[in-house]
Amino acid sequence: MTTTDLHNPADGSHLATIALLDAEAVDDAVDRARTAQRAWARLAPVARGEGLRAFATVVRAHVEELAALEVANSGHPVGQARWEAGHVADVLTYYAAAPERLFGRQIPVAGGLDMTFAEPIGVVGVITPWNFPMTIASWGFAPALAAGNAVLLKPAEWTPLTTIRLGELAAEAGLPDGLLQVLPGKGSVVGERMVTHPGVGKVVFTGSTETGARVMAAAAPTVTNVTLELGGKSANVVFADSDLERAAATAPYGVFDNAGQDCCARSRILVEESAYERFMELLEPAVAGVRVGDPADDATEMGPLVSRPHWEKVASYVPDDAPVAFRGAAPDGPGNWFPPTVLTPSSRTDRAVVEEIFGPVVTVQRFRDEADAIALANATAYGLSGSIWTRDLSRALRVARAVEAGNLSVNSHSSVRYATPFGGFKQSGIGRELGPDAPFAFTETKNVFVHVDEDPAPEESA
Repeated sequence: MTTTDLHNPADGSHLATIALLDAEAVDDAVDRARTAQRAWARLAPVARGEGLRAFATVVRAHVEELAALEVANSGHPVGQARWEAGHVADVLTYYAAAPERLFGRQIPVAGGLDMTFAEPIGVVGVITPWNFPMTIASWGFAPALAAGNAVLLKPAEWTPLTTIRLGELAAEAGLPDGLLQVLPGKGSVVGERMVTHPGVGKVVFTGSTETGARVMAAAAPTVTNVTLELGGKSANVVFADSDLERAAATAPYGVFDNAGQDCCARSRILVEESAYERFMELLEPAVAGVRVGDPADDATEMGPLVSRPHWEKVASYVPDDAPVAFRGAAPDGPGNWFPPTVLTPSSRTDRAVVEEIFGPVVTVQRFRDEADAIALANATAYGLSGSIWTRDLSRALRVARAVEAGNLSVNSHSSVRYATPFGGFKQSGIGRELGPDAPFAFTETKNVFVHVDEDPAPEESA
């Protein structure tokens, strides 16, 4: 049996050894999932809702345990990890109401009655990333289960522990055996088989754009439906008329949360020329104030990077001659520590400006006017998130409509709410997750026409 060793990213200590499944295990899991799904889909909608609520209750009772696992496995600050575990319970609770609201339509037609049904796809494969293991898993499995599907869940190789535990908690909550199965393994083995298996009707993948393109290509021969949530290089656009103090104070948290390992990170700060110098004066103490340290400490705001190979990738964007404006602090010694770093590249095509760094590194650049801000914000292959800072509501709406991104916020850095849709434009993905319509993404629309005989001829009166 193949195994992998997991290490704590904060100190490098050995954490656990995990068995990695093979392609045959995926085949067996699909067979079990098919059986479980048929029984689950036959349940009354209210019963499926009760099952999801029971799952949510069990997750909520284990928030501290799940948070501790995420701190150790991913290096997330414990306060953030608690929020993430609670978010899983919130997502399950939200979608527990969905089974009774999977409405079809009655469409007026001639000659009879026409109606539609939202039928479950069957078996859904969910492949999750290492940056937010719990939360992103729930965005896939909760609406998929609500719609009457079974789910095969493959966690990232670096961070499988909370996902494995969620699978155990699903069983403890009473979900049918085989309905939600966690399959740890390599992407090239378990992920590949999941995507190409003819018994898997849909695949949800979150990860890099490069890997997402391979998933899409692998799913093409079987015409398997995919939802892809991929990379980002989001802009934080700061106009001179904005509340500069607030914009600067919040900017570090728009990019350095989770050590910048977030596809929604506002990793390009664009500042109007007339406000640039003042903004930078305000930004420096805000960056210095980010508390980087032991993720188990409640006061910590930013932890380590997830692994040494990823640390090396991030470090490659900050060579010795990099245009560093200023940096925050980070612990010395063992662990994958990288300080919050602000770059001021002169070129708009600099590698750090164009490529997704996925670490605590942000670039700051000037723009001339509104048109230049929009052009600069859109000068990327990605289109996931972004922020717009201005006191002018008309400008905020104009820019929001012009920026090519799926999730924008004005005078804030909010990107994800489970009650609203989430997804990207361009190379940031295909499809949408979350929001009230998410369960429908895990269904097929079935149309049924019922012929109605014409009224019989009326009898002649005597």
